[in-house]
Amino acid sequence: MEKTIIPQGYAPCLNLYDTQKAIGLLKRLFEDTLGGALHLRRVSAPLFVEAASGLNDDLNGIERPVAFDIPSVEGEAQVVHSLAKWKRLALYRYQFSVGEGLYTDMNAIRRDETLDNLHSVYVDQWDWEKVIAPRDRTAEHLKETVRTIVRAVADTQATLRAVFPQLTALPLVDTEVSFVTTQELEDRYPELTPKQREDAWVKEHPTTFLMGIGGALKSGKPHDGRAPDYDDWSLNGDILFWEPVLGRAIEISSMGIRVSPESLDRQLTIAGCDYRRQLPFHKMLLEGKLPLTMGGGIGQSRLCMLLLGKAHIGEVQASIWDEETLHACQEAGVILL
Repeated sequence: MEKTIIPQGYAPCLNLYDTQKAIGLLKRLFEDTLGGALHLRRVSAPLFVEAASGLNDDLNGIERPVAFDIPSVEGEAQVVHSLAKWKRLALYRYQFSVGEGLYTDMNAIRRDETLDNLHSVYVDQWDWEKVIAPRDRTAEHLKETVRTIVRAVADTQATLRAVFPQLTALPLVDTEVSFVTTQELEDRYPELTPKQREDAWVKEHPTTFLMGIGGALKSGKPHDGRAPDYDDWSLNGDILFWEPVLGRAIEISSMGIRVSPESLDRQLTIAGCDYRRQLPFHKMLLEGKLPLTMGGGIGQSRLCMLLLGKAHIGEVQASIWDEETLHACQEAGVILL
């Protein structure tokens, strides 16, 4: 378990009551801005899915979902880790057209998550997905979408600063995005761990899109794990911002252009997950029945931390914490919701 660290001399910009007000305003502002910029419609989404459907996101492949039985339903239900695959099926079922998409307020439980300043077992994010044309399965289209999301973050920050002047003490989000690949980071910082590489790069490039996550690098290891059945590993990435309170990079979004039938076929084999070919979702995708899409998840609590200048994710969401975290926060006078 990683240690929760509260920076020396840390004091939140907003008191508890203003923090709660700001969280509500931030979430309303950002989802409206994002939906308008990317042409997304808000939809309802499940908290749990059938295990046999293959719709749950298995993240790095080692995390255990929270599972339970429903007496009147055959099979097992699982609380979602994310809605990466469910969204694509929803676009098919709701008959969305090219250029149209959806977003939803996603809540999840990740029971095996390491607890620290940035991680909680409770996950809240805006999951979004939109239909794209074959010509849009390019790195340039991915980059332009990243720029759109970053502008939505900056616009949200501007309004928050106008309503809560205390937030003007925080630096403005840099709207100039640095694009770099995981291989370029490994080549530049071969002696560092992947997270250390991110910190080193993002310190100099405060808004970064780190591309190409999931496949093996020259070292033989991936920069980070990615399930093989939603992102195309050559057309995905993470949006990273420099978090000035903690003095480190913070991932706000994991996103990408989704697998085609061809890239799914290839990535299932590489990942040793050929058994998934018989799951309903995967069969539809391999048969070309599902639309080509791009999408991602944008962390709500992470974005609140960044724009409200918080040192711990528990300051902007209610969850359960270990005794070490509770003690460290109490000693520093940090109030966890």
